[in-house]
Amino acid sequence: MYPGLPERQRVASGVSHLDLLLDGLFIGDNVVWHDDAGSLAPVFCLNFLQASEASNKPFIYVSFDRSPKNLLEKLGHLADYAHLTIMDCFTAGKGANSDVFLKFYEEREAEWPCRIIKVEEPRDPERFMDLLYSLHGELAGDVRFIFESLTGMQDLWGNEERILSFYTHSCPRLYELNTIAYWILEKNAHSPRLRAQINQIAQVTIELTIKRGTTSLTVLKAENRSMDNLHKPFPYWTRDLTVIFEDEKRPTGRTDLGLRLKEFRTKQGLSQTELAKLVGVTASTISQVESNLIYPSLPALMKMAEVLSVDVTSFFQNPRDIRRRLICTPGEAVEVKLAGLPEGSISARLLSPVDAALKAEPYIIEIEPKKILPAHFFSHKGEEIGYMLSGKLEVKVEKALYHLRAGDVIHLDSEMPQQWRNPGPTAAKILWIKIN
Repeated sequence: MYPGLPERQRVASGVSHLDLLLDGLFIGDNVVWHDDAGSLAPVFCLNFLQASEASNKPFIYVSFDRSPKNLLEKLGHLADYAHLTIMDCFTAGKGANSDVFLKFYEEREAEWPCRIIKVEEPRDPERFMDLLYSLHGELAGDVRFIFESLTGMQDLWGNEERILSFYTHSCPRLYELNTIAYWILEKNAHSPRLRAQINQIAQVTIELTIKRGTTSLTVLKAENRSMDNLHKPFPYWTRDLTVIFEDEKRPTGRTDLGLRLKEFRTKQGLSQTELAKLVGVTASTISQVESNLIYPSLPALMKMAEVLSVDVTSFFQNPRDIRRRLICTPGEAVEVKLAGLPEGSISARLLSPVDAALKAEPYIIEIEPKKILPAHFFSHKGEEIGYMLSGKLEVKVEKALYHLRAGDVIHLDSEMPQQWRNPGPTAAKILWIKIN
């Protein structure tokens, strides 16, 4: 902070390297995310929600672009947070009160994982603001917000002037109310004039871009910080909720225990809730450890290592410092959970140790006979190669259907299969390699 300015409360964004680049996230910040692709900001938003849950802070998620059902699926276990309120501006907005979306509200409210409020008149900015601040008034402490998105608001409200009027009014008000708000804006959907005016008002603005398959984060503005990182692109990549920056370097003598735990957990396809049950702690504890807000007890740490099939020392080593193993034995292979795929239809084993820092991860994947998988095994953005060991498989990529038999090789670059099917009478087995 600059000399003479009052000390402000620092808050974790959930992405430790982002906190370093920003020189801190503070109460009162309005953070605008200029998303070049329209799909890059959510991982940062979900990490912010996760960090807020770990701190037990009230959270309001404003959705103009997703139905409640779709949003709950996107949030996953984070939707179970008791202090989360979702403002559904989609159903009566872009959803036009269609029966297919209204069916969601026929379910009993007691069965919803969090508080969900259907905004009846989302097309009216004044009524929307009245409800927004009314909900805020019911909550105590520093409330956190995600607005998804300014682009969705513009689609509904009709023009940029109404968006600018709303933002010009709301940004200073949220600052005075000691909140933190994330605003998502699809960069190419708005004029340079609107983006410039919003940047002028916001405390923090960040640009997310993707070029030739590389995603980068650039801090355009960070008010009241003394920093050298403005207007410099920082390449990064993601895996589930893990965000890793290319230039990330850990200070000598310090280890990011939370990042290592998250890497091992996501590598095995476990949610925080699932890992918590296996370890015997709460999901909030796992979340706080991964956010580096607390350290686990020694018994809990040893149980985590046992459950994740790693040596306890792996939590305290940089991946580059772990000695490479020339041979990996069958006993080091671990079962991996593939989220979102039908239970009993597929099994997967990671053949290399979980804590091995390899450029390629080998798996044995088995798909049971006559089973259909409605999605790909992984949400991986790099290259993948599969070698059919036995059986038959059909894979649908874009509009084409391909048939695989023993000995065939499939190579994926930017493609993502929409469906896998085993038409045969026996299990199909495939050696699958993810290239990092």
